[in-house]
Amino acid sequence: MRPPTSLKREFLRKWIMGLQLCSSSKKEMSFVERKKAIKLSADVAMASARNAATRWSRALISKASKDDSNKGIVECILGPDLESLKGASLSMDLHSNKNISKKILRKSHSIRRAKKSCSQKVMASSIAKRLVNKRTRVLKSLVPGGESMTEFSLIEETLDYIFSLRAQVDVMRHLANATELLNRK
Repeated sequence: MRPPTSLKREFLRKWIMGLQLCSSSKKEMSFVERKKAIKLSADVAMASARNAATRWSRALISKASKDDSNKGIVECILGPDLESLKGASLSMDLHSNKNISKKILRKSHSIRRAKKSCSQKVMASSIAKRLVNKRTRVLKSLVPGGESMTEFSLIEETLDYIFSLRAQVDVMRHLANATELLNRK
């Protein structure tokens, strides 16, 4: 993982590039269009700053590039890295599918555990498993690309995604403060 300052610097550079493209392409934008453009450029810039090294970043880039109206922004932000990021995305996805296959194979060959004698232990265990499964489903829906992740990789990706979101919020907060100071003068 790269240091936070270089991640923030790279995000800011790419985000401003995306915002400039959005503002130059359309002079009059509605509030909703402006909001969508800011979010899109921020998402693609953050994913690009992570060099598509994580599943969530590849999922964001993939989702953004599927929409024809977003392709210009995605290509502008990613620039010459576009082809290499696509290649990295494919190779990392193949590697992750291999790990999932191994996990399925291990589960199918495992020996069933002996039944517990106490029904209360089974009931408590059952409730705990359902609670964990429910929370895992919610987490998978929150993290981009989380639907196809195993529990272990989901936790790892979630931590990285939170770290990146915090960096994104810090950059946006500093930019808003700087703009506010400039507007006062």
